[in-house]
Amino acid sequence: MSETIYLLYILSFVLGSILGLVLSYKKYNAPYALGNIDVLALISAVIGWFMAINSGLVPFIEPYITITIGVFLLSVVLGMRPGYGRSETFIGIIIAGIIWIIRTVIL
Repeated sequence: MSETIYLLYILSFVLGSILGLVLSYKKYNAPYALGNIDVLALISAVIGWFMAINSGLVPFIEPYITITIGVFLLSVVLGMRPGYGRSETFIGIIIAGIIWIIRTVIL
């Protein structure tokens, strides 16, 4: 069963990366972005990293489903054109990490 779950994670990451690349090429004309934060990419990164790292905080969904959805959402941002999605990914990792530390240390 675990091999199937890992395959699901890998497929989710690959499909999200392809979708992120396609969407970023359609959305942005400039080859590189400096200082712009895309709100949709930020929301996707925060939700994706939260679901991937803190899958235990969503009790009504199986953890492998939560992680698969999270990996898909974060890979959409990671798969964007070079220069796009860097800040959004960093902010998503920081927020998910802070929630994970609070959950682990305090609770």
